[in-house]
Amino acid sequence: MNRETQAPAWAVWAAAWPITAVFMLSNIPTPLLGLWQERIGFSTGTETVIFAAYIGGLLLALPFTGALADRYGTRRVLVPALAAGLTSCALFMTATHVLTLIVARLLTGVAVGAALSAGTAAVAHVGGPDRRPQAVLAGSVAIGTGLATGPLLGGSVSQYWAAPTVAVFVLEGVLLLTALAVVHTLHLPPAPASREAPTAGWLRLPSVPRVNRRGLATSLMAYIPGMTGTSLLLALGPILLSSLLHTGNRLVTGGIGFMMFGASTGIQFAIKKLPLGRILTIAGVATGIAMLATATAVRTHSLALLSVAAILAGIGQGMGQYGGFSRLGTEVTPTRLAEANAALSAGGYLFAGILPILTGYLSDAAGIATSSTVFAALTGAAALGGSLLVNSARVRTPRPTGDTADAPPTAATAAGSARLTPNRPSHSGR
Repeated sequence: MNRETQAPAWAVWAAAWPITAVFMLSNIPTPLLGLWQERIGFSTGTETVIFAAYIGGLLLALPFTGALADRYGTRRVLVPALAAGLTSCALFMTATHVLTLIVARLLTGVAVGAALSAGTAAVAHVGGPDRRPQAVLAGSVAIGTGLATGPLLGGSVSQYWAAPTVAVFVLEGVLLLTALAVVHTLHLPPAPASREAPTAGWLRLPSVPRVNRRGLATSLMAYIPGMTGTSLLLALGPILLSSLLHTGNRLVTGGIGFMMFGASTGIQFAIKKLPLGRILTIAGVATGIAMLATATAVRTHSLALLSVAAILAGIGQGMGQYGGFSRLGTEVTPTRLAEANAALSAGGYLFAGILPILTGYLSDAAGIATSSTVFAALTGAAALGGSLLVNSARVRTPRPTGDTADAPPTAATAAGSARLTPNRPSHSGR
């Protein structure tokens, strides 16, 4: 893309709006779980299943949304995904049974999976090679913004508005309709017709070209603990606040989620010039300290310390997310980028769904204090261990291997062992 045809900066950020709208839907129900629990009646374990059901839908969607977007174009994936989000809103508004809530969350996960793979790739396509660093930042910030504003909107509306489970999803439905309008206006390239497009079938585990596998593995070491830590706090937040800290105010629940993902969003602007290796290393340390603070807050019944833990968890998640997407966005060829984003997301969300469910059912058996302490310790240990592994290995752009089965490397990939930072693809970092 030359300077005459380069997309303006505002277009890149506008292209990220559908991601924000979808990720708002993913977290809006969190403050409402306690309200549904009172109305319908279900256990803590069931509550975490409802929370994590969207991760199940996400993991079902990721194996084919990334490959379909690379093969047929991102718009053809995003439109039905937003339609799934609108259907989810309708189900939430009318839910009177646990199964309805689970199906609504599954559909939310389908929309989230498409936003993670096709949505982030669409932002990269709009930005083009000249705005690749800005596109990575816009896509990652859009995720954090949606995750932050979703629980705040859900908490404030459910606490102070009449018919909260209807009003909040009417508002979210309007936001999704505006996102649908944006998708129709994006200037996206036609679907690739070359052999670089996926040809081995559209239903498969998302992956990256062989030359990029080390970069994916390094990114996952920071991304998995960060996603798991924030999911743990989101899933258990209402329970912790009501049973240990003795507050049922849904705005407080939403506010903690807002602080957590607000920190996730803000930190990404602060770190965008740091070397990738340092970003991924610090991400693990922040998550590890957040989990230690979570366990301490539970034992001391401290709302202030739980708030600090949420902020640190958001910082760890935001840095891991930005570092991971930055590395893939810089190294992976554009015709495999949506699938590469899907591979990173699938790895992170798999554990982010499993651990909260296990914690919920352990809470039913042993109590919330014991379960949250045990799994916070496991997540913290994984985060610190991943940080050590990332720090011990140089984060470099790999050299082309000559493997004809993989897509040709991008210009950034050809940089060999040059040190790499998100804003300067031809430079380096550890």
